[in-house]
Amino acid sequence: MKNEYIKTDPWRIIEDKWRPERMKASESLFSIGNGAMGGRGNFEEAYSGPSLQGNYIGGVYYPDKTRVGWWKNGYPEYFAKVLNSAFWIGIDVKVGGVQIDLAKLPVSDFRRELDMKRGVLTRTFTVEVPGVGKVRCEAVRFVSMARTELGAIRYSVTPLNGEASVELRPYIDADVRNEDANYNEKFWEEVSATENSVTMRTLKTGFEVCWAQESETIKKGKTTTLYKYVGICSSLNHAREDLQKAAERVAFDARKAGFDAMLVEQEKAWAEKWATCDIVIEGDDEAQQGIRYCIFMLLQTYTGRDSRLNIGPKGFTGEKYGGSTYWDTEAYCIPFYLATQGEEVARQLLLYRYNQLDKAIENAAKLGFKNGAALYPMVTMNGEECHNEWEITFEEIHRNGSIAFAIYNYVRYTGDVGYLAEFGVPVLVGIARFWAQRATWSEAKKAWVILGVTGPNEYENNVNNNWFTNYIARWCLDYAREVAGDVISKEEAEQWSKIAAGIYLPEEKELGIFLQQDGYMDKEQTLVRDLDPRERPINQKWSWDRILRSPFIKQADVLQGLYYFQDRFDRATIERNFRFYEARTVHESSLSPCVHAILAARIGDVDKAYEMYLRASRLDLDDYNHENEEGCHITSMAGSWLSVVEGFGGMRVVGDELTFDAVLPPGWEALSFKVVHRGRVVSVRIDKSGVVIK
Repeated sequence: MKNEYIKTDPWRIIEDKWRPERMKASESLFSIGNGAMGGRGNFEEAYSGPSLQGNYIGGVYYPDKTRVGWWKNGYPEYFAKVLNSAFWIGIDVKVGGVQIDLAKLPVSDFRRELDMKRGVLTRTFTVEVPGVGKVRCEAVRFVSMARTELGAIRYSVTPLNGEASVELRPYIDADVRNEDANYNEKFWEEVSATENSVTMRTLKTGFEVCWAQESETIKKGKTTTLYKYVGICSSLNHAREDLQKAAERVAFDARKAGFDAMLVEQEKAWAEKWATCDIVIEGDDEAQQGIRYCIFMLLQTYTGRDSRLNIGPKGFTGEKYGGSTYWDTEAYCIPFYLATQGEEVARQLLLYRYNQLDKAIENAAKLGFKNGAALYPMVTMNGEECHNEWEITFEEIHRNGSIAFAIYNYVRYTGDVGYLAEFGVPVLVGIARFWAQRATWSEAKKAWVILGVTGPNEYENNVNNNWFTNYIARWCLDYAREVAGDVISKEEAEQWSKIAAGIYLPEEKELGIFLQQDGYMDKEQTLVRDLDPRERPINQKWSWDRILRSPFIKQADVLQGLYYFQDRFDRATIERNFRFYEARTVHESSLSPCVHAILAARIGDVDKAYEMYLRASRLDLDDYNHENEEGCHITSMAGSWLSVVEGFGGMRVVGDELTFDAVLPPGWEALSFKVVHRGRVVSVRIDKSGVVIK
């Protein structure tokens, strides 16, 4: 399923032909950022064709009023959205008095390249300008990883058929909107503006941001080059009265140092990032490009510098999902940052949830829970639930379990029992109190049941006894009781123990599998292989009624639980469940293939593991689900790293030690990676002769 639209290269993402029909998809793929801010790969010059303009600032959001047809008690009042902010990259380009617009002029020799080693986006093209002839343009842009409030551009124009006037006018356009606004509102109002700066304020939330530019134009021979430096400062980090001066200082200092010096800083900062997280795959350039793209996107989305920030499913590449925090962070992203960036970065992500515990308790109280029970939101910016689809807001409660599991995962990896005692236990107790109240005693089953839920597989809504949800609820109750000590009473501990021991876990004993949920075997058991390819993806081709009645699974569900708790199940059990559910999973969630890849490697099915790894790591590059134009799947990219390190590398924590049970796909000559574990950098190399660990 290789997409020839993007060229294969180990360190670069390359588009070498002008394809306006792929414009929005390319804007997503060529997005750049630095953890604090970022934006889509839009053009600096005017472009009148279809485009999704997007520049985003971490932590700056708007509570867009909820829009639903049927209001239900407990619905959030708003859906928090990361804001499309000022178009800071703008350059009005005119040659011979004609504005350069690739939607209106003949284009040739087009090339766009994202250098992942340095975090630099380069674009070159030739246009035919009426009355002038051919004109060659080059744009080089980066968002500084060294100076997190700086964006820099070098834009060059060269007439190829003789002399022609060239005008390059840099500008900042703050008159922007979000494409996904519920009521087509503008989310910003102007505070002040000068010739080279603009300060805007968000409505309702009152965030203020200033963009200030410095520029210089140099003509050398036929080539005219504009250097543009933009300081972008927000009230998250500066007093409001200081914003303009701060942004102007950032831009001024960059211009004074020069573009080349800024580029050297950028290269050094990225080299430090790559030092502990690069994965080297020898003998398979597609696999190599895929994993580096995933790692690159993760690094430029979150750096751990600010505990107020988290990881949106689309990062800085688009507006879908509002840029908010989901359970994806705990389930997929924390292990990546923990093992590549050090425990402090992962600790920040856990503190994000600790700092929002009071809000989680409020969220649970709105739904009728008491006595400090905590339900973490499915979607949030500030700890409040802001998702308004009932089957997710009220039912997809397994997210609580993944947050608890992330604490456990962090502590067993780092040995940081101090974190557990001070910050982990309060969260775990709140979550356990939720599960204890959410479970219901079934006289018919003589067991505790959990009714009316949606598991990770969102192609099943309002089901009873989802195996994954029930299993992780049981585990949470046991783990919280084990570590809580005298934070809870003896009576409460005994209650948790009683419920955990009696939680119902559905099984299909004849097949030897755990049952997705009650009644799953009542469905007609057709398999994915029986689907007409023309009807896929089914979420774009089928009615919701038809999907709900089908046996098809959007993403790993039972298998998600087996992945979390691999050490509790033997290989034969994992394999039986894997074979059954893999045959029914359509992988129409980006979070699905990585779990299948890891478990396939665990049971020795290396071909299936490789297939699933490619689907995970090249999901966006090859546009498997035909939705690239909405943005990239950032949080699932961490799953691609897991597919390699925990899948093919077989890395697991046993006691206080790392263990590796490695397998190598047939086409790979060697696999090398590093992880940081308890202050040590562990280097692993796997080839056909064996495994070497240093």
